[in-house]
Amino acid sequence: MIYDVIGDIHGHADKLKDLLTKLGYTLTQHDTLDLHYYRPPEGHHAIFIGDLMDRGPQEVESLEIVYAMLDAGVADAVMGNHEYNALAYATLDETAMQHQDSTQNLYLRRHNETHTRQHQAFLDEVPFGSETHKYWLSRFAELPLWIETEHACFVHACWDVDNMALLKPMLTADNRLTAEALQRTGQKHSAEYDALERVLKGVEIPLPDGVSFTDKDGAVRSRVRVKWWEDQLQGKRIVDIARAPGSDLAQLPQQALVKDLDFRLKTNKPVFIGHYWLTGTPAPLSDQVVCTDYSAAGTGYLTAYRFDTNHPYPLSPKNFVQYTD
Repeated sequence: MIYDVIGDIHGHADKLKDLLTKLGYTLTQHDTLDLHYYRPPEGHHAIFIGDLMDRGPQEVESLEIVYAMLDAGVADAVMGNHEYNALAYATLDETAMQHQDSTQNLYLRRHNETHTRQHQAFLDEVPFGSETHKYWLSRFAELPLWIETEHACFVHACWDVDNMALLKPMLTADNRLTAEALQRTGQKHSAEYDALERVLKGVEIPLPDGVSFTDKDGAVRSRVRVKWWEDQLQGKRIVDIARAPGSDLAQLPQQALVKDLDFRLKTNKPVFIGHYWLTGTPAPLSDQVVCTDYSAAGTGYLTAYRFDTNHPYPLSPKNFVQYTD
């Protein structure tokens, strides 16, 4: 089996169609279902690594392409932080509602300026509260937080077995969110919230007291993501192991060191992720970890990695496929 692991689409249907065509997928009428889907080459199966939506100009079309492939059984997908955010943005916070007037419409993800701006491209095509909105929320809820096969691990941002174990009792057998899980992971500063953040957004560390930076979305951050796939992070300079654009790194104290970083990769299988807005020529992040997000939502290219289960190692730059025209 060859898994074609496809990076963050973010509502760019044209890029997705071009990449699928380059990968050898063909648009086909399903034999029994009333749908057209992109059929893979013999022996191939697509895996979408999350963040199917938000930011792009073709939100619904992108989702229709992906979900047609899921429904046809030729692809799988994991949840990205944007699908999770869409669910939280539309779900009332039951804990908050117990303490305030129930007419105030308090949501797990607050409807503030930053959150709404990040979600606006989707809401422009799928009006909040509409039947179409409810339909796509139900489809997002079908996505597992992670997939593990005999040969590899697939997750949006970080393969953290300790935090997965914390989440597991709240999930379905195939690692999908339940209503309880959505409520509990939506409570900031809870163990469940932190665990979900780790899986869908990656490993973050606090900055020194009083230090913050403003990210590309205008949000002020007092924590920064780090390259958890690298060895021996403890004691290194934060700017050397931070996973952030140069404009963000320039705002950080250059000599501040990493302290109390509690992460270690606990699997021997290859791990596939998205999320990190990489640029440049695609290459594995380490001997064990591959990221397929090369900034398709910006000026980059939608990217896939062809993973042959018969020859899992070594991970090679030659296995990346991008549509760059």
